[in-house]
Amino acid sequence: MKDLIVKWLLVTGVIFSFYITDIITVHANQEPLINVSQQGSKSVIQGDPEEDLPDLDGGSENSVRDPQQPVDLRILQQRYPDIFFLQGPTDQKRVALTFDDGPDPRFSNDVLDVLKQYNVPATFFVLGSRAVANPEIVKRMQNEGHVIGNHTYAHPNLVEESDLSTLEQEVTKTEDALNGIIGYRTKLFRPPYGFLYNELVEKLRDMNYYVIGWSVDSLDWQEEPPEVIASNVLDITHPGAIILMHDGAESGGDRTNTIESLHQIIPTLLEQGYEFVTVPELLNIPFKK
Repeated sequence: MKDLIVKWLLVTGVIFSFYITDIITVHANQEPLINVSQQGSKSVIQGDPEEDLPDLDGGSENSVRDPQQPVDLRILQQRYPDIFFLQGPTDQKRVALTFDDGPDPRFSNDVLDVLKQYNVPATFFVLGSRAVANPEIVKRMQNEGHVIGNHTYAHPNLVEESDLSTLEQEVTKTEDALNGIIGYRTKLFRPPYGFLYNELVEKLRDMNYYVIGWSVDSLDWQEEPPEVIASNVLDITHPGAIILMHDGAESGGDRTNTIESLHQIIPTLLEQGYEFVTVPELLNIPFKK
């Protein structure tokens, strides 16, 4: 009888030890719970949108563009004045805000909130890959009176690629994706980094596009304080200006200062008597094919 009791105790002990081990293993493999109220970052609150955010094929603006040598597109504009635009007419105090590299779930909705607050229209040059990933943001842009343009599918450096077929594929794929979301084929194109050459412009002309550059660069991709970004814009804004800003960034990039700068840029220009319009309104061109 004593031997049976001892055996029973040994078996019970072994089973209990396995049970305890399983509990410890399960808890060790579980993700820790996050108290959202104690976390300030958008990535936590929004479920880390960077995980599914298509990145920029050509690299970040910082890694490609030299801030000491801003992109000069004037030569191409002079060669192709009917389809290549850097600014609008200078006889009226009208300007166009433009935003590149979205839709970005980390920043685009906040940009849209500010534009809605001031009742200001803008033109968004979107990436096809990000539009496919975030169609609801593109639809919001359209529903709130903004115009959508083509900024390629994956943001390659078209000059470095030096391949007309790459341009055609990037532009057509984005055009098709946007048509499925907003119901029209845009005629507006802006090249990543502002990099183009003659043959690329001529190919875009053959594809029935207008090429839209800018005359005022906010340099917001340098992620300077909002006051600096605002000064970059306000110090050189002129009648007919096309203003370059970004509502999207590379993974790890931040456009929070861009958003904050809008609260300085928009009221100041309104006080100075400027009217905000979309790019096609500024240039008096169609934006649908």
